[in-house]
Amino acid sequence: MKRLIICILCLGSLFGCKAEKQDDEKGLSEIRDPKVLQYAIEGKILFENHCANCHQRDGKGLGKLIPPLNGSDYMLEDIGRTVRIIKNGLKGEIQVNGQKYNQPMPANPTLTNMEIAQITTYIYNIWGSSEGIIDSKKVNEYLKEN
Repeated sequence: MKRLIICILCLGSLFGCKAEKQDDEKGLSEIRDPKVLQYAIEGKILFENHCANCHQRDGKGLGKLIPPLNGSDYMLEDIGRTVRIIKNGLKGEIQVNGQKYNQPMPANPTLTNMEIAQITTYIYNIWGSSEGIIDSKKVNEYLKEN
């Protein structure tokens, strides 16, 4: 009976795996710097727990309701602004890739600077971007800006 259960679990994991990787996994596999990869892997977990519910795992947002991060001109324009939005939230209208969005984004005051560094390193090094490490010292500097 144990063998049957183990075989079923193994087969389930084999069939559950997709040959084609998701966009974010392709992005992670293309990161060559081990330190950037370490930050990005931790950032992916944090992103999935704090951001993906609205922005989706692939970063493409929710139609006209929640803006995309993947390919977002708004995000790519200013890393410091992204850091401040992650920490402090956002209210009011913004324009992303020519589309207007006006849904408030809640603040994440419990995230540490290191966690924000890991999230930003993740989102700025996948989906075709390659900004390198955005460390906690840099996050601290960004948070001091207005």
